[in-house]
Amino acid sequence: MNLPSRARNGLNGVARELLRQPAVEKPRRQWVDDVVAWCHQHDIDLASRINSKALRFDAALLAQINDVLDSARIAPLGRSLSGLTSSAQAKEGVEEDKATRESPRARRILVSFPPQPTTGLASEPRTIRDVDVLRLKLSAFSALIQVENLDSFYEFSPELPALSGYIKPLVVYRGDSHYGGGFALLAEAWRKTHRPHIYAGDFDVKGVTLALDSNATHLLLPAIEWLTQNATSLHVPAEQFPYQRRLRKHLAALPAAHPLREYLTLLLEKQRGLKQQWFGGEVVGVALK
Repeated sequence: MNLPSRARNGLNGVARELLRQPAVEKPRRQWVDDVVAWCHQHDIDLASRINSKALRFDAALLAQINDVLDSARIAPLGRSLSGLTSSAQAKEGVEEDKATRESPRARRILVSFPPQPTTGLASEPRTIRDVDVLRLKLSAFSALIQVENLDSFYEFSPELPALSGYIKPLVVYRGDSHYGGGFALLAEAWRKTHRPHIYAGDFDVKGVTLALDSNATHLLLPAIEWLTQNATSLHVPAEQFPYQRRLRKHLAALPAAHPLREYLTLLLEKQRGLKQQWFGGEVVGVALK
C-alpha cells in the first residue's frame, strides 16, 4: 500500500508542527486513518499513541515512517511530489502521484517553423514542432501569431502582405485541452516583451474575446469591405451571446475613428460573423485597442 497523497500532506503538516512542540495529537479523520492503516501494514506499532478518537504523533513515529519510506525507495516526508513531472517524481523514488503531477503537456506548445528537411520525411511547406515553451528564446522573434483553429494552424503561412513587416514571426497554435496550458505560459511571457501579438481566428464574438483574453494586440482579418459582403448571420452561435456584453463595452470605449469599430459593429449590431476557414481576399492587421 502506497502512502496516500492526503496522508503524506497531513504528515508533512505534522512534521512542521513538531518543530515547535514535542508531540501533536490529531483526530481520527480520513487522512489519519490512512496513516494508521499504512503503519499497520508496515508493522509500525501505534499501541501507546492511538485510541478511538485520535492519534498522537512525535518525532520517533515520523522517523519510523521515514525509515520505511527510505527502504521502499519512496520520497521521505517533507518532499512534495506535487507539480513535478513523472520523470522528476521518479528521481525522488519509485512512487508516482498522478493526481498532483505536472501534466506532460503543461509546458508544451505547437509551433509552425519554416521548412526543416528531415531524412526519411517528405518535404512539407512548414515544419510543425511540439516544443517546451520554456526553451523558446523569445528575443529571436519579432511577433507572435496565435492561430485559433488547428486545421488553419497546419495550413497557416506567415508569407502574407499584412505580416511582411515582421522578419521572424513565431506561429503558434492557440491550444485546446491538450496544449492550452502551455500557450497561457507563452502569452504571459510574450506580453512582457511589448512586441506585437496577432490573433488569427474566427470572426465571431468568442474569437475576439479569446484574443482579448490572450492579451493580443491585433486581429488578422479580411478587409472590412470584403467581410461586409461575405460575413453571414449563419455564423452567430447562440451559445456565444453571453460574450457580447463584454465586446459591447469594448466597442463603446474605442475612439471614434478606431478601425476595429466597423468590425465590432458588423459583429454586434448586424449579427454577422465568419469562420476563419472561410476567409477570403487580402487579410489585414486590425488593432484591438
